Amino acid sequence: MDFLNTLNTQLTDSFGPLGPLLALGLLGLALIVAVLPMLLKKEPEPFDKLKALRKEIESASTSTKSASLRHSEKADRLEKFASFLEPQDEQTMTASRLKMMRAGYKQKNAVRTFHFAQLALGLGLLGLGMIYTFTGNDGAEVSTQVMIISTLLPGGLGYYFPMYWVNSRVQKRQAEIVSGFPDALDLMLVCVEAGQSLDQSINRIAKESRASCPALAEEFETVAQEVKAGKERVKVLKDMSERVGIADISSFCTTLVQSANFGTSMSDALRVYSAEMRDKRIMRAEELANKLPTKLTLGTMLFTLPPLLIILIGPSVYGIAQTLGGG
Repeated sequence: MDFLNTLNTQLTDSFGPLGPLLALGLLGLALIVAVLPMLLKKEPEPFDKLKALRKEIESASTSTKSASLRHSEKADRLEKFASFLEPQDEQTMTASRLKMMRAGYKQKNAVRTFHFAQLALGLGLLGLGMIYTFTGNDGAEVSTQVMIISTLLPGGLGYYFPMYWVNSRVQKRQAEIVSGFPDALDLMLVCVEAGQSLDQSINRIAKESRASCPALAEEFETVAQEVKAGKERVKVLKDMSERVGIADISSFCTTLVQSANFGTSMSDALRVYSAEMRDKRIMRAEELANKLPTKLTLGTMLFTLPPLLIILIGPSVYGIAQTLGGG
């Protein structure tokens, strides 16, 4: 009991009234970090052993695959914690994977890596915040409010930063696709009218759009590869519209599906739709141009009106001040 009282007194003198509580929290966090790998560790299944053996044989026969094998080994390290890092609900897992695909991360372990980044950044910045709170105040007493802000705020920022990054990537990628889609439609119309099939025109778009719009070229390349693999074109187009999540792409896929089902001319449908996309792009540009005066109003008021008032009223105010001071 004397030891516990002495320890409690030392913690209270060093870190304030919440010293014992913070010590217990750090001890619990250390125990969780130490025990968690043992709890999540699972024995490899027999099929996994066969797959690993097959990979070793392939790596021994082909030396050019060493880079991809190293990448798969890194992915397998996180696969041990898949039950902890990935959502167990099928609907939540599907939504998370779809969001990562819309952001451009199409790897199999993208969801797992995303949740690992949230966990690592959250706990890492939380630990750094606690270290800064205890060591960065030169022994001065820290209030409870400052302590909570300096510890929980970095942890919250670290946890939500991957989410913000993925959302920004989704918006940027969708904006890139919307910007390059009318040009891709024009190229598709030219290819179809020149006598090429729809699959050949999609391959040509994926090749020609690689420099100007990589995201759109990647989507069309995925469509071409899935059709080449034997998947139905209708299913491929529906998967593309769901994977991209843009209304213009969904309407385009619906137009192609209906044109194929009803036997209408593909070139006529593409001509009408490409004209609509060009008009829509012009309308978006006009909308941004019309928003510009409204956005400039605040800047005009802040940086133009005060100097103008100083120039106009300043001399009068100075003259009045001189008159009152002389009187």
